Amino acid sequence: MSLRSLVSAGVAAAVLALATPSARAAEPSDLEIALGLSQLLQSARAVVSAEQDLINDPTRGDKGLTGDVVLARGLENFKQTTGIDVRTIDPGSRYGKLIDAEMNAIRNTMADVQSSINKQGLGFKGFVPAVFGRMVTEHFQQLAGRDAAIKVTAPPEIVRNRKALPDEFEIEAIRTKLLAADWQTGKVYALDAKKGNRDAYRVLVPEYYTQGCLSCHGGPKGELDITGYPKEGGKLGDLGGVISVTLYR
Repeated sequence: MSLRSLVSAGVAAAVLALATPSARAAEPSDLEIALGLSQLLQSARAVVSAEQDLINDPTRGDKGLTGDVVLARGLENFKQTTGIDVRTIDPGSRYGKLIDAEMNAIRNTMADVQSSINKQGLGFKGFVPAVFGRMVTEHFQQLAGRDAAIKVTAPPEIVRNRKALPDEFEIEAIRTKLLAADWQTGKVYALDAKKGNRDAYRVLVPEYYTQGCLSCHGGPKGELDITGYPKEGGKLGDLGGVISVTLYR
């Protein structure tokens, strides 16, 4: 499936710093907030990835994958990865408000797809993890767009959804940093930079193809995958995506 089980080495370790008592005592840094938002998206997306067989089962009606169910399992993944229970995050803080917006975006996304994923007599539903990620970021934009933005993008030559094309800042960072031969696998790229005409803190979280990704994104290059897209010819460990988080100043 599309970017089914991407790995972002090092991100979990960075977010884990938030789990220490001293880190929780103060407002998290912009980098920690951005990584937390990224990790929550990955954690919830992993639930959708794990349930592809259920989602595409033509004999089952109600799959039980409501927004609350997917969010609860995503938050458990988040806690296992980072050591953080979101209930310990101050809901009145900037971090708490943005996490709450993302949680609502996850709920709203699953509400949107209930009729399609629960349709009997139809196998492949097209609700792959990449679609889930795009929908969550779109709902997040509606809820928190004045304060922050999340986009799942990739090197421009392999982006499937034109809406997800990287902007100039992202293209430059992907080509000169994340794809550089000496760039440490999993290392994030963060910089103060404008987005549009607004000052912002921008963080790019690299994601890499795992074996599960290659059924859609591997070889032979050009062959159509289950979604009807030509395969990219990617290899295990290639940069397959980037979660781009923007925190507006």
